[in-house]
Amino acid sequence: MEIQLFDSQGSGRAFIQGDNGSLAEMTWISGGKDHIIIDHTRVDESLRGTGTGKKLLDAIVTMASQRNLKIRPVCPFVVAMFRKHPEYAGVILHE
Repeated sequence: MEIQLFDSQGSGRAFIQGDNGSLAEMTWISGGKDHIIIDHTRVDESLRGTGTGKKLLDAIVTMASQRNLKIRPVCPFVVAMFRKHPEYAGVILHE
């Protein structure tokens, strides 16, 4: 399954499209010139436990790193992933 990124002015999402709609998505909004805010994660029950949420997060982290953006997590899933995985430390916005 391919992760797609959609980025419009001020917001965006990483998602996996299925035959009948989105199977998983993680959304963000702009927090200003230097960071984004990840505010929501949804993974279809059929994909839970497969690492899909982490794959979505990895896609957004890669995009943010390429654009020199930091990430402020407000979604509980992303907050937990940032705590659990120190490899994300370089993209976390410290306020």
